[in-house]
Amino acid sequence: MADELVVKKESWIESTREYLIDIRAEMKRVTWPSRAKVESTTIVVIVSVFAFALYFKFLDTVINATVTRAYEYLVK
Repeated sequence: MADELVVKKESWIESTREYLIDIRAEMKRVTWPSRAKVESTTIVVIVSVFAFALYFKFLDTVINATVTRAYEYLVK
């Protein structure tokens, strides 16, 4: 039982080497998307960002005009 608690201390070089080996093994298991898939999703993201920007600009303009008119009405 006491033997199970003993932890072997590795040097930082050995632990770094093992870490890099593990990374290489994991990267071989990764499924990468095709270039066409990446391009299409990138276009969707860019278009979505601009669409939301226009939507929020419109909403901001409407709210700003409403608040300004309400303020001017109440100040008179």
